[in-house]
Amino acid sequence: MRNLISLADLTPAELDHIVRRAVSFGRDGILSKPLAGRQVGLYFRKSSTRTRTSFWSAATRLGADVITFGPNELQLSTGETVEDTARVLGQYLDALVVRTNGEAEEIRRLGSSSNLAVVNALGLDEHPTQAIADLATLAEEFGSLDGLHLLAVGEGNSSGAALALAAALTPGLRLTLLCPQGYEVPKTTLDLAAELSYGKALVSQVVSADEVEGPVDAVYTSRWQTMGVTKENPDWLKDFDGFRIDRAFLDRFSGPRTVFLHDLPAVRGEEVTDEVLDGASSRAWRQAHHKMTAAAAVLEWCVRGVQS
Repeated sequence: MRNLISLADLTPAELDHIVRRAVSFGRDGILSKPLAGRQVGLYFRKSSTRTRTSFWSAATRLGADVITFGPNELQLSTGETVEDTARVLGQYLDALVVRTNGEAEEIRRLGSSSNLAVVNALGLDEHPTQAIADLATLAEEFGSLDGLHLLAVGEGNSSGAALALAAALTPGLRLTLLCPQGYEVPKTTLDLAAELSYGKALVSQVVSADEVEGPVDAVYTSRWQTMGVTKENPDWLKDFDGFRIDRAFLDRFSGPRTVFLHDLPAVRGEEVTDEVLDGASSRAWRQAHHKMTAAAAVLEWCVRGVQS
């Protein structure tokens, strides 16, 4: 059993395998049942449309049985320790997919049982499986990630942090993070990205669109109000003036094949216009599909290891 709690735990080869497997599932479908007879638990303490449903769908397509737990349905809510919970669940389940929106340390403690593979389906600091879906979408679109330039616009949230780590592990993939002042991806994450790539990561962060060197191959954004995290400044929306992706913004940085990505859900008219989200260059809906293929690739890798 293997955990996937942070992309920083993977090698470049492991991430590449998982991404290629997700692309394969998207192209060919999930034809075999490598998790037949296995049990997968979904423990979600926060709301979810895509991530929860995509893992459920992926697990059943892989042949596994699924059991779900809401925020108050485990004895964790009454004081049982995380380690005791993990020790017990490891006797019933093969994998546990966890969304807490909290610190990664709790998810790591859930992953303390050698009999249970634990997957981080969104913590406070990182959304690793989202980045895998993002890379799968780009790999499917362009054939290779080497040489691509991805521009991620908006708050430096868990998706942005995951992209920074994913880019560090993907040779030749350039990532520019364009974040408003005060809403950047933390320096600790960027330092970790540099460490993972031995200082060779093509990851940079800027606070003004004038600092972006275009054209880019993909423009990516997320909703500005990170789920479950309240901003200190009640007038925070003013800080995001000029960061909405509209047609003019997209055209400013577009090359011959530039696509638009959004991890969804979208607040239409806020971080993106209808024209862009529903436009010909949008791959947001295919990206949403790859949340399921990425979930399948992750579950297969965690429970069964490398499959061909």
